[in-house]
Amino acid sequence: MNIVDMINKNPVCAILRKIPDNILEDYTNAAYLGGIRLFEVAMNTENAAKQIDFLQRKLPKDAVIGAGTVLTLTDCHNALLAGAQFFLTPSVSEETLNYCSQLSVPLIPGVMTPSDVALCMRYGFHLMKLFPAGCMPSNYLKSLKGPFSGTEYIAVGGVSPSNMQEFFHQGYIGVGIGSNLIPKQYVDDKKWALAADYLKKALTGSEESQRLCAR
Repeated sequence: MNIVDMINKNPVCAILRKIPDNILEDYTNAAYLGGIRLFEVAMNTENAAKQIDFLQRKLPKDAVIGAGTVLTLTDCHNALLAGAQFFLTPSVSEETLNYCSQLSVPLIPGVMTPSDVALCMRYGFHLMKLFPAGCMPSNYLKSLKGPFSGTEYIAVGGVSPSNMQEFFHQGYIGVGIGSNLIPKQYVDDKKWALAADYLKKALTGSEESQRLCAR
């Protein structure tokens, strides 16, 4: 499965940034039971590589575990050794683009400007992460795709279960959600069953939105 197919099949990615080790399993299980299959461990999380390895072993086999906030070649190397199945970056780094291109590592590079997009395409990457998507005008993606035909985008930054349908309507094929994924109260009170139910309802709305966009 190529990375575009992966996002089309799993359009919502859980961004796991600084999730404490002692609730990681419960948190990700709740997300999985809520319908999430795509998980990204941010590399600026303490023990990020260990968390990637842990999730590879603990979550069901249809879960896909990646590494986010990949900023340096050291991050690339550590994430790959931990078993990350895909990388995301918050910005364009030519050395990271080259590394992933040479090793055929699935990468979703972070972009915001036309120059960013052009550089990613030069290295063969046509699926990109628009960040911070929540700060951009609603017609920005359509304008960006005009001169860059054949590119696709996921939205990260300012996305939540309550507004992610808006991003699908704008033409994004996927979204990444971090601290807004599960309500803080559910996490603080460890109400994991309620968290899973919350996500089930949100994802059902997301799928309906995608069908409307495809018409």
